[in-house]
Amino acid sequence: RSWLADHDFAFKERSQGNSLTEGELPMSAAEVWTWNIEEFLNQAASSAPTPGGGSISAYAGALGASMVCMVANLTIGKPKYRDVEDQVKEILARAEQTLAALKRGLTSDIEEFSNFMEVYKLPKSTEEEKALRAEKLQVVLRSATEVPLNIARNCLEVLKLARELAPIGNKSAISDVGVAAYLAEGALKAAMFSVDINLPQISDETYRSNVLEERERLFAESTKLKDETVKIVSERLV
Repeated sequence: RSWLADHDFAFKERSQGNSLTEGELPMSAAEVWTWNIEEFLNQAASSAPTPGGGSISAYAGALGASMVCMVANLTIGKPKYRDVEDQVKEILARAEQTLAALKRGLTSDIEEFSNFMEVYKLPKSTEEEKALRAEKLQVVLRSATEVPLNIARNCLEVLKLARELAPIGNKSAISDVGVAAYLAEGALKAAMFSVDINLPQISDETYRSNVLEERERLFAESTKLKDETVKIVSERLV
C-alpha cells in the first residue's frame, strides 16, 4: 500500500473508524497464522491497515502454488504416470519451496507496515531530524518495494511450474493446474501495484529504472506462461 503518499489521510480515516489509533501498533505479522479463513477475510475487509494488497497478492499466489502441489501429489504414485514420476516429484519439491516463500511474503508485507510506522513517527522538529527521517524513509520505501516485487517473482515461479505440470499431471485433476496459472498471473500483476505506488517516491533513479524493466519482463513472461498453460489444460480436458 502507498504508506508514504496516503498515510496522513488513511491514518485519520482509520482512527475515526476506531480501527487504529495513534497509540496503537499494527498487528503482529505472526498473528495472521492464528486466524481461520473467515477471520482473515474479515480483517482484510476492515479498515485495519493490514493485511493489505501485498499480503493479499501473496495469499492468492500461495493458493496457486497449493494447486500445483495438489495436482503433483495426485500424480505421484499412480501407475499411469510412472514414466513422469521423477519429473513430477521435482516439480512438487519446487512448488513446496515456492509456497513457503509466498507465505513468508505475506507476513513480510505486514512487517513492512510496522517498519514504516516506526520511521513515520520519527521526530522532525529540526533540520537534522528531518534529514534523518527522510533518509530512513528512503530505506523503508525501498524495502516496501522489494517485498511485493519478490512476491511477484515467486508468482512467476508458480507459473513456470504450472506450465511444466500441465502436459504431464494427472488428467483427472488437470483443471486445477489451469486454476494455478490464472491465480498466479493475477497475483503477480496485483503484487506489482504495491511496487508501482511506492516506486515514484524512491529517489534512486537507477533502482527505479531497473525495477521498471523487471516489471515489463515479469508481465510479458507471466502472460505467455499463463496462455500456454491454459491452452494445454484446455486441450487435456477433452
